[in-house]
Amino acid sequence: MTSPDISDSDLRDRLRTVEDPALGTDIVSAGLLADVAVEDGTASIELALGAPHAPDESDIADRVRAVAEDAGLEAELSATVPLFDAAESSVLPGVRNVIAVASGKGGVGKSTVAVNLAAGLADRGADVGLFDADVYGPNVPRMLGADEDPDVTTVDGEDRIEPPTAHGIELMSVGLLIDEDDPVVWRGPVAQNTLTDLFTDVSWGSLDYLVVDLPPGTGDVQLTVLQHLPVTGTVVVTTPQSVAVDDTRRGVQMFGEYRTNVLGVVENMSGFVCPSCGDRHEVFGEDGGRSLADAVDVPYLGSLPLDPAVRQGADDGRPIVRRDAGEAAAAFRDLAATVANKVGVLRRHHRQQTAEAGD
Repeated sequence: MTSPDISDSDLRDRLRTVEDPALGTDIVSAGLLADVAVEDGTASIELALGAPHAPDESDIADRVRAVAEDAGLEAELSATVPLFDAAESSVLPGVRNVIAVASGKGGVGKSTVAVNLAAGLADRGADVGLFDADVYGPNVPRMLGADEDPDVTTVDGEDRIEPPTAHGIELMSVGLLIDEDDPVVWRGPVAQNTLTDLFTDVSWGSLDYLVVDLPPGTGDVQLTVLQHLPVTGTVVVTTPQSVAVDDTRRGVQMFGEYRTNVLGVVENMSGFVCPSCGDRHEVFGEDGGRSLADAVDVPYLGSLPLDPAVRQGADDGRPIVRRDAGEAAAAFRDLAATVANKVGVLRRHHRQQTAEAGD
């Protein structure tokens, strides 16, 4: 074991052996080592990461700890998530990452994916909010079993909406502000103004991730979100069916036009396993999501099975991630981990570019 009589610079040099495979360089060169201080045999190491509770970033932290301990030091690690675009915005102060969930077509299970993605991130230990921007079909409150009216508090002389919490997720939806049976019959400008008001009026506090459930298609509401919210990246949902894939391709092109990062494509309802015979049936076809991801050159985030338990969880207000240990729940948990990793790569790459620009 190395003597604990080691300097800050010595430890910094040792930490150059910790590689970030996604960036192709070590964490020191990438600017991910925010601070290091050695005193009385203890190494206080601060890492500048971007995606709280992402598996890849947890692995980086573990390897940093191992380097310090191999040097004979007790490691005390902390991770600072730079505020980056989202939290620097006056619209969402304190929100570190904004993840939009979109689809080119209705009926592909986009809201189900958004709810279970948020639940999966919360299940990993992250502080998560869910904003239901699907103003014409605000189903998220039902999917989370939330029906309480939001509280209103006064902050610095201004009324702010306190989002209720369900299953560990802070939630805001137009569905919480109107009666259950009231139709939302709004022209585009009214929907846009309502959303922009909610962006600024909700007191989200400090969040690792804010998941935004967009309406299907490409229209006024989607443009309002892209223009007013600092979206870190978008998860695009499709089914394997060709008509869904065609519409989803148009949605991906819209995000490209607005220079919004697409984290990847997820294929929902990818197959049904018969509970009686165990045979798998491709009800909506197969590999449509993977083919789309390849065609538009974005990552493929995986597939989610067609499982009655997912539908039951949505109807009961209990996301399957929170209530089940089966294949579908595992697939959603894997999706949450994959999305967190993709967010982490984007954020660390931004940090790397900043570090290189300062050299």
